[in-house]
Amino acid sequence: MAVARIELMDEVQIDACNRYSKTNFAVAPALLFEFHGDTVRGVTEQAETVRQLAEGHGGHGFEWFTTPEEREALWKMRHNALFAALAIRPGSKALATDICVPISRLAECIVESKKDAAGAPFPCTVVGHVGDGNFHITFILDPANPAEFDEARRIEDGVIQRALALGGTCSGEHGVGTGRMKYLPDEHGPALDVMRAIKQALDPANRMNPGKMVDPHALYSEA
Repeated sequence: MAVARIELMDEVQIDACNRYSKTNFAVAPALLFEFHGDTVRGVTEQAETVRQLAEGHGGHGFEWFTTPEEREALWKMRHNALFAALAIRPGSKALATDICVPISRLAECIVESKKDAAGAPFPCTVVGHVGDGNFHITFILDPANPAEFDEARRIEDGVIQRALALGGTCSGEHGVGTGRMKYLPDEHGPALDVMRAIKQALDPANRMNPGKMVDPHALYSEA
């Protein structure tokens, strides 16, 4: 099956996108598929297979579009998801998680992570590039309220710990940088020492991207 991409939006994100992009999709968790193929018949068969699979697992409201204009409008709505989420709360800032888990554990991780965020005092949306198990919970925060940032970080920590327990990673696409360095020992174990050794061998003066991903202090001295 030539599935080109699979995107997820939860009911909160769908509602925000409807308001922002003036669309009218059912306010419910949704998967957005794009199929590629050499023939109309082949693509139609793929879409029908997905429809049957979705219905067999409780899905409903299957729609599909074939014209370039319809496809462009759909993906434009998805691409504007962050702006739509911020519009829920004018003047807000976004903080997003970025975990990735094996596909077999994806639904479990999303459901449990949404439970973590359900009691938050700020809006939370879920979007994801779920074809590879990657999704984001986006916290819509008041930049003048540090307590909201602290609560978002607390929820994020739980989401990341769950992802690691399910065999996933603390960052599916946005990078580790400095913010997620503390999770690397749990994620990689002894392999982290191998990464440090390679970094030291290639960059003994620690000039390349210092302090990112791998803490240099235990291995490097100033040249």
